[in-house]
Amino acid sequence: MFKNALFLSAGMAAVLAATPAFAQTEISWWHAMDAELGQKLEAIAQGFNESQDEFVVVPTYKGTYAETLTSAIAAFRANEQPAIVQVFEVGTGTMMAAEGAVRPVYQLMTDNDQPWDPSAFLEPVTGYYSDTEGNILSMPFNSSTPIMYYNKDVFEAAGLDPETPPRTWAELEEMSRTIMEAGAAPCGFTTGWVSWVQLENLSAIHDQPYGTLENGFGGLGTEFTFNGEVQTQHWENLKAWADEGLFQYGGPVGGADAPPKFYAGECAMYMNSSASRAGVIANATDFEVGFAPLPYYDDAIAEPKNSIIGGATLWVLNGKDEAVYDGVAQFFTYLSSPEVQAEWHQATGYLPITNAAYELGQEQGYYGENPGSEVAIEQITRGEPSANSKGIRFGNLTQVRTVIDEEFEALLAGNKTAQEALDAAVERGNQILRDFEAANS
Repeated sequence: MFKNALFLSAGMAAVLAATPAFAQTEISWWHAMDAELGQKLEAIAQGFNESQDEFVVVPTYKGTYAETLTSAIAAFRANEQPAIVQVFEVGTGTMMAAEGAVRPVYQLMTDNDQPWDPSAFLEPVTGYYSDTEGNILSMPFNSSTPIMYYNKDVFEAAGLDPETPPRTWAELEEMSRTIMEAGAAPCGFTTGWVSWVQLENLSAIHDQPYGTLENGFGGLGTEFTFNGEVQTQHWENLKAWADEGLFQYGGPVGGADAPPKFYAGECAMYMNSSASRAGVIANATDFEVGFAPLPYYDDAIAEPKNSIIGGATLWVLNGKDEAVYDGVAQFFTYLSSPEVQAEWHQATGYLPITNAAYELGQEQGYYGENPGSEVAIEQITRGEPSANSKGIRFGNLTQVRTVIDEEFEALLAGNKTAQEALDAAVERGNQILRDFEAANS
């Protein structure tokens, strides 16, 4: 009798533990952040899990951005998809074309009675991820924009004012030459992400179209137009500066060779993501780092437009129980709270996605204590975004960026002129768009 009583007691405990009153609804979140960023992401999930007892967010690292997107697509086809997947900005067109697979975030929040005010978010961030009617489709999370880092010690050694970085490309050219002639550094500047920084953002800042149909926002029938006069002149300049030694190429894709050139003091200036801030500060230990907006051509535009974003957002995939979506909506409310966003922004260098998070940082004195930390925010929010500066949205954009890298290398090798390289990139890119259109029509 005693043993049977114990058995019954254990059995009852198991039954009770399995009842809804004791079970938490699991929310799977696939992401592409490893190392320190992955730890910060997991801390956000843990904070939400500890804030309530109904849901548990389970983050899972799935590799690079491209690998994460590919895994999510394959999982959806096998009906094994996560509830949330982190997708980089160049995957936006692909996600939008996946009709039936995605639950738009504005609809998710409304359906689950969560507060949702699009005007609470930074406009350049939400504009990129909205449809033509202004509805936000995915949850902004880790958004960045490219800025310029510079070596204040090198500036001073060259007789330049370390508090006055170049505003225009003409000034950057002149300062680069001064730095090299003074022997302060063997190179003026380098850059990460030629396609993103020196073409996509160049076009936006100078209010130049990157493609038809409002840079792809208007539909699949878009075509590239980034071979215009401003872009061609800039690539001609980059080639001339490379030949002179003022500019050093950092390599294809993200430009992995560019950061070491800056950290070692080889190149005085370096253009890359604002989210590189923590890494730059950690690695540039032998000199003081300055922060500045990207330069512009003042003969092409009097007042530069806003830069455009990189990074990623969180997309919600269909096929889960409604209880899961209730939890996702609550998690997104937590995620976008000023305290969570301010901490994420300040720890990583990504932009604060809401105006309230930015204002909280101001109240905390963060920007005053960390000079240059506002540069990215000020650059991406200056003026009113135009059709040319609100962002770009094209299918298979990762492939197009590879094409752009190849054509840029052909230019540097002297095999093509700037016009020929950009014309070829447009032609090859348009074929990629037509293939994407055929697959998604």
